Amino acid sequence: MEITYLRDPAFWQSAEPVAPGTNFVLPGDQDGELDGLVFFQTSGSTGQPRWIGLSREALLLSAAVVNRHLQVDQDSCWGLSLPLNHVGGFGVVARAFEAGCELARYREKWEPALFTEWVKRERVSHVSLVPTQVHDLVREQLHAPSTLRVAVIGGGRLDGGIGGAARALGWPVLASYGMTEAGSQVATQSLELLDQGYQSGPISVLPHWRVKIGDEGRIAVRGKALFAGELIRSDEKWVFSKRVGDWYSTSDLGKLESGDLLLTGRADALVKILGELVDPMAVERELAVPELVVVAVPDARKGKRLIAVCDQAVVSGLIASRVEAYNREVEGFRRIDEVVCVDAIPRSDLGKVRRLELANLIQDHMA
Repeated sequence: MEITYLRDPAFWQSAEPVAPGTNFVLPGDQDGELDGLVFFQTSGSTGQPRWIGLSREALLLSAAVVNRHLQVDQDSCWGLSLPLNHVGGFGVVARAFEAGCELARYREKWEPALFTEWVKRERVSHVSLVPTQVHDLVREQLHAPSTLRVAVIGGGRLDGGIGGAARALGWPVLASYGMTEAGSQVATQSLELLDQGYQSGPISVLPHWRVKIGDEGRIAVRGKALFAGELIRSDEKWVFSKRVGDWYSTSDLGKLESGDLLLTGRADALVKILGELVDPMAVERELAVPELVVVAVPDARKGKRLIAVCDQAVVSGLIASRVEAYNREVEGFRRIDEVVCVDAIPRSDLGKVRRLELANLIQDHMA
């Protein structure tokens, strides 16, 4: 989808439902429930694909608040280096439209040096990045162009050491917290923090949101930028389910400190790899090798990486060939990084894999 189309006022006034940056064909809508919605794909705790529908009004409200928070004006230039089929990328387009400012799009394959030159050439002032991209910029010891005023980091937590190293190279990184269901950012660090050492939290809640912490420590959000509903695959067809209630309870854990948000973890099994949510158990099912267990372990660049584990007793060339075939079939963030064999996979008395214990065992094995 061309950016020029998305920057046309007619697009933002249209009632036509769209799924930008994809070939997804939206189902027929005889009741008008999909009118005006923009759909983005995400995955729930089951790993099943869902298409989250946000109204254009919600997306523009989010864009307006983020622009004010980051001091974006008509003389600014938003840089787009994320895909349009994710709300993090599409949100950049919405912000440029709302501010009436320039929008530059990075069209090359991700390459830190090329990206840095692009930021300089296009005089980009604001950009959204994921932690993996920041990791690469630091690894290559690339200095930020002087035109860049803000680099909002989403799609996962940026390690404090990497964030500090990025700041030392001039990259004005600010931590943010958001989700597809909220049309992008819920909380974003303030510009004043750029004069201090980088910390990944706490993060300032943006003024169009109310946030509370549930009994289980789950973060819940309420605001006019919440999603309208979602498309879910059921009985071989797509069904639109409207959002129920004013509050949306997330799968993220956190706490509030003087009104700011501090993230403490996830309430479900999903992990972030290269900015994408992945369910290791779903990957395990896709591999369809009964002897393999898939766990996620920390990785400095990717956030997490997937390790396939088997007992020494079942080592075979068939396992290696199956993993190789699987890796050729899936996107990079879902690939298995390594196959590790252990003396015995830890299991409960009922035979259930003790996944946390196994993940810790693998980390010790690889240390």
